[in-house]
Amino acid sequence: METTPIKVGVIADLTGPLSFVGVANANVARMVVADLNADGGLLGRRLELCLEDSATDDDVAAVKARKLVEVDQVDVLLGGIYSSTRQAIKGPAVDEGKTLYIYPEQYEGQESDPLIFCTGPVPAQQVDPFIPWLMRETGARAFYLPSADYIWPHVLNARVREVVTANGGAIVGEEYFPLDHTDYRATVEKIASSGADAVFNTIVPPGVTPFFEQLHDSGFRARGGQLICTYFDENFLNMVPAAHVEGLYGCLDYYQSAADPFSRKLLARYDELYPGDAKFTGGSACSGLYRGLRLWAAAVTEAGSLTQEDVIAALDHAQIAEGPGGPAAMVPGQHHARLNMYISQARGGRFEIVENLGSIDPQEALVDAQDVAGVQR
Repeated sequence: METTPIKVGVIADLTGPLSFVGVANANVARMVVADLNADGGLLGRRLELCLEDSATDDDVAAVKARKLVEVDQVDVLLGGIYSSTRQAIKGPAVDEGKTLYIYPEQYEGQESDPLIFCTGPVPAQQVDPFIPWLMRETGARAFYLPSADYIWPHVLNARVREVVTANGGAIVGEEYFPLDHTDYRATVEKIASSGADAVFNTIVPPGVTPFFEQLHDSGFRARGGQLICTYFDENFLNMVPAAHVEGLYGCLDYYQSAADPFSRKLLARYDELYPGDAKFTGGSACSGLYRGLRLWAAAVTEAGSLTQEDVIAALDHAQIAEGPGGPAAMVPGQHHARLNMYISQARGGRFEIVENLGSIDPQEALVDAQDVAGVQR
């Protein structure tokens, strides 16, 4: 019997501006790998977690991806928050290293590669059901889009514009800023003068905290404006005073207030194992990392081997009956997952689910069905 361990590579932002979520991602990886090993591992072999710190730096992420593939020779690689980080990992790990890569974060969609599977929500699961609901419920019609200047905000905003206008609204402003930009006073003034009654935010850390503070101080919410941020979760709530995001709406695959028994049990176990500020959340990729590891394990078990072609064929239709927020299943051919989705609102420093949207398909394009045996390491 094979005794060498199966190597699972995980890249997490353990330091840098996203460390408050990267630490949580690392905790999830440790927890799931330990659980799988406690159940006998996979294929009779123990799993070995190879964890690397990408330091919230895309260049570092690329170096660590290369190490995991070339030196550690991992069987699968997971991780990355920013879409730019996914792309940095993709070069050495997928394009050159021909290694199976699972990206766990909610993102703009459109990633399509035989070796990449995505386990977080995409615009068809967030923007498409959420924006029409918000416009019906709140009457918001004029949207302002303050944004970080990288791929996710640009692509997501294009989808927001499409959905808002299709539902009788208008985009009254759209701006992009470097990730480390912190002075948003001019933008806040533009938001006020534009007549915007909804701000759809894609500014990310470290800039998001000063932006929310400056927007709050301007009286935007007090005037009845709606604040929207689809990635915001309980980890991000820890970054800002509760008053600055009171009433903020989001839409994710999991919130800590999810009432299904498995989600409650999973959260209680995580909190017991890893008490502190690094929470198990949805927008921070914890939920996607959990299901990514579980879906991969299910695929390896079905395949009965680690032969990449066989694992990919099984992962293409893998599903888990229980997961954070509910069951999940890869949609055959799309390399993205069907997920339960929830609309929530920040109230008193916590998120309360205000609408359970049920199970929603990602509606991503079919991945080019090239012979994956040809890309096998």
